[in-house]
Amino acid sequence: MSVIKLHDVSKLYGFGDATTVALEDVELEIQKGEFVAVMGPSGSGKSTLLNIIGLLDHPSAGLYQLEGRSVEKLRSNARAKARRDKIGFVFQSFSLLPRLKVIDNVALPLAYKGRLLGRRMKHAHNMLERVGLADRAYYLPSQLSGGQLQRVAIARALINEPSIIIADEPTGNLDSASSRLVMELLSEIHKLGNTVLMVTHNPEITRYASRVLYMYDGSIEYDVQKSVGQLAKTPREPNLFAGENTDEDTLQSVSATMKLSDEKEGLLQPKKKKIRRKPRKKKFVGTTKGRSKSS
Repeated sequence: MSVIKLHDVSKLYGFGDATTVALEDVELEIQKGEFVAVMGPSGSGKSTLLNIIGLLDHPSAGLYQLEGRSVEKLRSNARAKARRDKIGFVFQSFSLLPRLKVIDNVALPLAYKGRLLGRRMKHAHNMLERVGLADRAYYLPSQLSGGQLQRVAIARALINEPSIIIADEPTGNLDSASSRLVMELLSEIHKLGNTVLMVTHNPEITRYASRVLYMYDGSIEYDVQKSVGQLAKTPREPNLFAGENTDEDTLQSVSATMKLSDEKEGLLQPKKKKIRRKPRKKKFVGTTKGRSKSS
């Protein structure tokens, strides 16, 4: 079953000559329970894609279906409810409220849902236990490490029991040990049946994914299914996007290579320039005219 389906989705920013194309005619279908990693250079459209899927932004054109329901015509309240109930967000910058204690940050989405204070605190405490931070429930965010802050953010993302987790560079600000803990936690969430969609610049992180998308200039150029634990093959490898060469292309390439090799070895000598010699000056021979003869 498709939980996310995009058809010819585009996103434009600006007007006239200043228009920027962030997404162009994107086609994407994600099945329930997939762990999808999205890679690509900065400005390729990764975050824009996640914002549209997460109902944080509207596409300029195209169709988007979330769990079989078209969402482009939903009113603001309906979009907010779908976002709250179906999608959990994990951001690179954690996005925790600095003046609220950890447990209050985790429980905040339940307050928007109208849950009573006692039930909110109990549920939030259980979620902190799940991520291994029950003993930090009454700390402020400033008193936690980066890895702990990201685990708190994951607990908050899971508090409403969403079916989809969207993670935008969840390990971007973490060291290797903290990154491993966060990714193991996301992997456990995936194994419970959740759909995980994650942006990352780190190829090592793709080991946790079952599918990898590579974006370039607002389009999905590379889409592959793979086994969890396997490192993704990235488009940085030579000729991954190159078309099939014809025999003529191959011959031209070989000829150019041989010529370059010969030039390097000095086998192709430059043509000698012809030296133009100046004509010799004729010697002047004087005459005896005008001279007197001796008698």
